[in-house]
Amino acid sequence: MSAHDTLERSPAGPPARALAGASAGGAPRRRGPVARLTSWLSGGLVQTLLVVVALVWITPLAGLLFSSLRDEETNATSGWWTALTEPAQLSFDNYSELLADSGIVQAFWNTVMISVPTTFLVVAVAALAGYAFAWLEFPGRDAVFLLVVALLVVPVQIGLLPVAELFGQLGLYGTIPGVVLFHVAYGLPFAVFLLRNYFAEIPKEMLEAARIDGGGEARIFVRLVLPLGRPAIASLAIFQFLWVWNDMLVALLFANTSSQPLTVALQSEMRQFGSNIGILAPGAFLSLVVPVLVFFAFQRHFVQGVMAGSVK
Repeated sequence: MSAHDTLERSPAGPPARALAGASAGGAPRRRGPVARLTSWLSGGLVQTLLVVVALVWITPLAGLLFSSLRDEETNATSGWWTALTEPAQLSFDNYSELLADSGIVQAFWNTVMISVPTTFLVVAVAALAGYAFAWLEFPGRDAVFLLVVALLVVPVQIGLLPVAELFGQLGLYGTIPGVVLFHVAYGLPFAVFLLRNYFAEIPKEMLEAARIDGGGEARIFVRLVLPLGRPAIASLAIFQFLWVWNDMLVALLFANTSSQPLTVALQSEMRQFGSNIGILAPGAFLSLVVPVLVFFAFQRHFVQGVMAGSVK
C-alpha cells in the first residue's frame, strides 16, 4: 500500500482533508465571506427568526383576505381571526357585489392597460439605451449618459403641473396614453442607469467574438445581451410594474373618471362609503393580489438579479 493510499484511508480525517484541500502554496483553502454568511443563515435559530418575521408580515394580508370574505355585520362585531374557527362566516358575496360594479371593473382594466404598456416600454427602451451606452461608440455618449443620471434626482412632483399643461395642449390630459407616457418618462432614467451598468459587466471578449463571427449589433443584442441580462431585466420589470400598479399620485392628476386606475377608484369608494369594509376590503385585496402573483411568477429571476455579482 502506498503512502497516498494510507493517507486517504486513514481514520484521521482532518489531516487528510487538509492535505487534499491545500493549495499549491501549501495553505488550506479559505471560505469566502458569502459562503460564511450562507452557512450562518442556514442555522436553525436564524431560520426560526425568519419564519417569525414572515408570519408577522403575512398576518395583515391574511386579515385583509378574511375580512374581504365576511359580511359587514360580522366584521363590525368580531375580529377576522374568528373565521379560523368559524369558516361558515366566509363567502364570496362581497366580491360578487364588487365585480358587479362596472366602475370598479373598468378601473381594474384601466390599471392593466396602464401598467403593462408602461412596463414593456420602459424595459424595451432602457435595454436598447443601456446597450448603446455600454458598448456602442458615438459622439457625446458620456455626456448624454451623465444627463440621464442627473435626471434621477429630479422629483416627480416638479414635473406634474408643467406636464399637465403640455398634455392639455396635446389632448393627452385625462387619457390612458397620457398616464402611460408620464410613467415612461419618469421611469426611464433609473431603468437606463440600471441596465447600462449591468450590460457593462458582460465580458468584452464575448462581444468581440460575436462580431468576428459576423454578428451585427442587432443580432448580438437579441441573441446574446438580452439572455445574459435577463435577471436585471426581470428585476426592473417587477419594480416598474409594482410602482405603476400601486401609483395614485400621477393617476389622480392625469386620469379622469373614464381612465382612472383601481387605486383612484378605491379612494373614491372610500370617500363615498366611509369605513364600509365589505366594499373596501375585497377591492384592496383585488388590487394587492395581482402584484403578488407577478412577483412570485418572476421570483427566481428577481433573486438572480439581486444576487448578480455577489458570487464570483
